[in-house]
Amino acid sequence: MAPIQISATLPSLPSGWTAEKDFKAVSGISASQNRAIEPVGPHFLAHARRKRHQRTFSEDERIQAANTAKKVETEDDGEISEAEDPMMLQREGKDWKTQDHYAILGLSKYRWRATEDQIKKAHRKKVLKHHPDKRAAQGLSENDNFFKCIQRATDILQDPVKRRQFDSVDEAAEVDPPNKKDVQKKPGNFYKLWAPVFEAEGRFSKKQPVPQLGNENSTKEEVETFYNFWYSMDSWRSFEYLDEDVPDDGESRDQKRHTERKNNNMRKKRKVEDNQRLRAMIDECLALDERPKKFRQEGNKEKNKKKADKEAAEKAAKEAKIKAKEDAEKAAKEKEAAEKAAREDGKKAKEAAKNAAKKNKRTIRGAVKDANYFVDGEAPPAQIDGALNDVDSIILKLEVEELATLATALNGKDKTTIKQVFQDERKRLIDAGKAKDGDLKTLA
Repeated sequence: MAPIQISATLPSLPSGWTAEKDFKAVSGISASQNRAIEPVGPHFLAHARRKRHQRTFSEDERIQAANTAKKVETEDDGEISEAEDPMMLQREGKDWKTQDHYAILGLSKYRWRATEDQIKKAHRKKVLKHHPDKRAAQGLSENDNFFKCIQRATDILQDPVKRRQFDSVDEAAEVDPPNKKDVQKKPGNFYKLWAPVFEAEGRFSKKQPVPQLGNENSTKEEVETFYNFWYSMDSWRSFEYLDEDVPDDGESRDQKRHTERKNNNMRKKRKVEDNQRLRAMIDECLALDERPKKFRQEGNKEKNKKKADKEAAEKAAKEAKIKAKEDAEKAAKEKEAAEKAAREDGKKAKEAAKNAAKKNKRTIRGAVKDANYFVDGEAPPAQIDGALNDVDSIILKLEVEELATLATALNGKDKTTIKQVFQDERKRLIDAGKAKDGDLKTLA
């Protein structure tokens, strides 16, 4: 840089000023001393290095630059360093759509998990190693084609939109479902082999975090949450990366529109095929999962237990009635003939009322089935069991006259009316204090 000259005028001395009269010495000049001086600093070290190795300034700068590049290449080996495939180094920049951008930058083990900082470090490291000027300075042959691959990979992976498009079709990040025989070799293999599959597929979910597969100790709620999530997963996966290039060289608009329509149709087709693949994969996993089967067996045991308890209660009640009847008959024999006739009349009336009550109960229970157990579509076992139990609970709370009234209201009605009648009866029982708000949930 050339020196800058500034024109400035010194202030003039006061009139009448003289050195003899106005100058006063504060102190004298100190005596001289001998001191040892030791040269230090990066500039002296650079000078010493050039003198020692007999280098010029340009030679020394070139060698130092090569050493710096080598140092950068070897740093962070455990994070972003991996061996380079000789075949990969022969790739050309024009084939960027078929290249593995993560492998180009040495991030194969991270892939879609790679952070922005890791991508920047990997790019810097690759540039310092493969830049044509760096290779020429090291006396190596230039590899401009692979350097273009590095630049293209960096452009794609540092752009969030382009990176997502590439991640959408990154086959190297996919994990194939395990073989059925491998899963069945050992009980724990199911969770060990299927978990990575869902972890890889989970990267496409718009909703994060994704439920995990779990293990044999997972609860029924956790297992149901897992499969419900995957059967209704909203995937962001798209296939723009595989689009055919749209002509941009002045060709007709019709040709351009045709290519765009073709690309859109192929995206939709690939999306449908991917959804079918994912659904088939989940079906296969569910078929091999022993946990839902275990939960069904436990549910059946509980249901059978309730049924056995109910049958035992009915049997005990029946035996009690028989015993009471025998006692009544024995007492009746000891009474007079007139009283016997009166009792016989009362017995007939009681049997008639009993039969009527049984008929009404059958009508009420049958209405539950006619209403499809209060759900639309196919009713699951849990809903059927719950609906029957709630209706039995209502029957036990009603008097004979109330049973007859409810049976009359339900007889011959359609599904919607039946459901409404049961809801009204539930409200009436709650208002009368015979039931609580939390009871009879299937009718709520």
